[in-house]
Formats: sequence, C-alpha cells, structure tokens
Amino acid sequence: MNYTDFLKMIPEAVLVAILIITFIADFATAKQTEVRKWMNPLVSIMFCVLTVVCLLPLPAVHAFGDMYITSSSVNVIKAILALGSLIVVIQSRVWAEKSQKEGEFYMLLTSTLLGMFVMVSAGNFLMFFLGLEMASVPLATMVAFDMKRNESAEGAAKFILTATFSSGVMLYGISFIYGACGTLYFDDVRHQLLTIFASFSDGDTSKMLLPVMGLVFFFSGLGFKISLVPFHFWTADTYQGAPTTVTGYLSVISKGAAAFTLLAIFFHVFTPMMRYWHVLLMIVVVLSITIANLFAIRQSELKRFMAFSSISQAGYIMLAAIGYDWANSVTALSYYILIYVVANMAVFSIISVVEQNNGGKTDIDDYNGFYQTNPKLSFLMTLAMFSLGGIPPFAGMFSKFFVFMAGVHGADIHTTIGAWGYAVVFIALLNTVVSLYYYLKIVKAMYIKHNDHPLPTFKSDCNTKFALALCTTGILLFGICSYVYQWIATAA
Repeated sequence: MNYTDFLKMIPEAVLVAILIITFIADFATAKQTEVRKWMNPLVSIMFCVLTVVCLLPLPAVHAFGDMYITSSSVNVIKAILALGSLIVVIQSRVWAEKSQKEGEFYMLLTSTLLGMFVMVSAGNFLMFFLGLEMASVPLATMVAFDMKRNESAEGAAKFILTATFSSGVMLYGISFIYGACGTLYFDDVRHQLLTIFASFSDGDTSKMLLPVMGLVFFFSGLGFKISLVPFHFWTADTYQGAPTTVTGYLSVISKGAAAFTLLAIFFHVFTPMMRYWHVLLMIVVVLSITIANLFAIRQSELKRFMAFSSISQAGYIMLAAIGYDWANSVTALSYYILIYVVANMAVFSIISVVEQNNGGKTDIDDYNGFYQTNPKLSFLMTLAMFSLGGIPPFAGMFSKFFVFMAGVHGADIHTTIGAWGYAVVFIALLNTVVSLYYYLKIVKAMYIKHNDHPLPTFKSDCNTKFALALCTTGILLFGICSYVYQWIATAA
C-alpha cells in the first residue's frame, strides 16, 4: 500500500481535520457551564472551507489500486453535499445549543458526510459498502439524538432495523456479483459482465442468473437508502421522529449521495445489463412518484408530509437514470439535487424555527393564518414550495425540465423500451400537477385559511435568517443563471 495516496483524498482529508478540530474543541471545553456560542461559527467556517475546497478544479484521482476514484462529476456532487451540510450546520445553532451536545452533533454530521464522500468516490463494491455503513451508523445516532422524545427513539429504531436489513440485502446482492465475476472492482465487473452477456447472443443463458439476481438485490438494498417505493416504509416515521434539523439532513444530503452513487454504478458497472435495470427503474420511478404523491395529500403533520414529498422527489431524481447518455443523466441528476437541497432546506429551516418558538408545533393546521403574524417566513415558505412543485420561474421548474429531457435522451419511441421511457416521463409530468396540489395546500393554509388564533409573531435567530437567505438565493438564481448548469454539464 502506498500511504501517500491518503494525500490525494483532499475533501476527505479536510473532513477528517474538521472532525479532529471539533473533537478537541468539544473535549477541551466540555466542563464549561455557559453556552459555547463560538462552537457553531467555528464549525460553520470549517464547512465553508470544505465547500470552497470541493469547488476548486481538483484533478481526477485514482488511489489505493483504483478502490478510490474521483472525477470532475464526483467533485461536483461533493461540492453540492458540502453546501447542503453547511446550510444544515448554520441553521442548527439554536437547536444544537439547547441540546447541550452540539459538539457531538457536529462530529456525527461530519462522520456521516465523510462516509458519503467515500461512497461516491468508490471504485470497488467493498469500498462502496464501507462508505455506506460509515454514513449510516452515525446517521442512526443523529436520528435518535433527542433522547427525551419517544418519537425520536421510535424513528431511530425503525431506521436502524431497515438500514440493517437493506445492508444485508445489498451485501447479498454483492456476493452474487462476486460469484459471477470473481472480482469487486467496478471496471473488472463491467468487463466480466460484457463477456457473460456476449454469450447471451449465442443462446447460452446459464451464466446470466447470478448477475441478474445480484443486480436486483443490490438495487433493492440501495432503494431503501434512497426511500424509493416499495422500500420506503421507514421514511415517514423516521422523518417525524427525528429532530427537524436531522430530518432536513436526511432528506437531502444522504438521499443525494445515494442517488448519485446508484446512477454511477448503473452506468459504469451494469452497462451490459441496461435492458434489465432500465425496466426495473422505470417501474420503481412510477411507483415512487405516484404513490408518494397520493399519500402526501392525506398528511396532516408537516414532517410526515415532507417525508412523502421526499419519496416523490427521489422518484424524480432517479428519472434521470432511465436515459441512455451518462453526461446528460449525471448533469440533470446533480442539478436536480442542488436545487432540491436549497428548496428543501428552506422548508425545513422554517419548520425548525417555527417548532422552536411555538412549543414544537408541526401540524399543517398550525400554519393556518401564518401570513397574518409572520409574513416574511410565509413568503419564503411559498417560494420554496413553488420551487419544489416546479412552478416557473423558480429553479425547481428548470431542474424538472432537465430531468425530463435526460429521461428520454437517446430513447427511440418506435421501440418498446423507448416508448416505455416516454410513458414514464409523461406519467411523471402528470404527477407534477398532483404535487402542485399538495404543495399549494401549505400555501393555502398560510394565506387563505382563517384562524382566530394564528401562531404568534416571533423573531428568527440570525443563523436561520442567513440559512434562509442562502436557500432563497439558490431558489431564485440557480434556475435563471445558466452558469450553474453549465458548470455541472462541463464537469460531466
């Protein structure tokens, strides 16, 4: 092993440095009785440095015998994940200080992000699995962070059980792939699959069973992580039970990392099996978008509502993967994740600040007449909901448009599989109308529904204001500023 390869892992090295500095700062001041007001600014500055580092034009890296691989597209998704984590850190200040365990929270968040970085840079199934578990274990602890609430413990238990089960299913699938190919390296697996499926044209199907089963089990395991239907059963309870800050992190950062990794493995490893995973993905995308939309309409609790919204958004994210061109698909998916990060974090920032100032209220009915007392927050919530729903001219409309275009790119409507691709995109387009209905329910509650006793007027803390300013800027500018999409497209 060449230990100098560690020096090539620059984003991961920055995260390790953040983890060490946070640990030392927390350990050295653990006995202080007063609130450590400097902790959040310190961590925020370090995550700002991480975001800047990820935005730098870092060279493509192959390390540890191609177990660790980066490219310009990988660096882009790392920058997006770092930006999302920065927003989470900024808006979490008040909640983290009240918990009196802010150091632990920041270390868990950093550890989770480190696992996601390793996962998206993996060039080997073993490296991928280690990165996934490195992210999942501290994430489960974050879900259970609020130990005084039974819902938090229940949500964490369901998350741990489903995460353990999905990891087992995924490992089972990886074992099938190893049995068929004799290797775990992505490039070698692809070459072996090309050889196996070349024999399919000769009528020899005996070698196909293991890789097909491996694909199904691997996809099922990662489907749990992304919250795709029918692997979504844990999502609503976990989102409701987890602290709101953690729910926001869970809904955007972990989902984005897993979705990008799945797309990369589909295109770079399972290329010879495209006909199989295309059909599988089409079915799952249609189910995720449709079923999640129908369940979202019925929700009365805002965090459960956002949970089903998140499942639907996961379907839209993976819609990019049914296309036939890697550059178009990864560009559309990365751009969608970026817009989803700023829009969804805006919603969760508002939910969090309302919850903190009103005794933990998170029901949709609690927001009736919210505009009367808090017009600014109502306006920002409206912008975020419009973006999530895809209403022009907000960034969400552009992200959905590019995903739809990527979904049919290269598809021939005159073939069966091509016609299915166009049908899936059409169904997704129809579901956009349904999603507009339930997103506008929140807007209706704030502006139209009468409430004799609306939530009282309150002042948001500076951190929440700054986080909302970042998110709102992204919602308004990321769509109309073509440079953002061009930057992602160039990296692809």
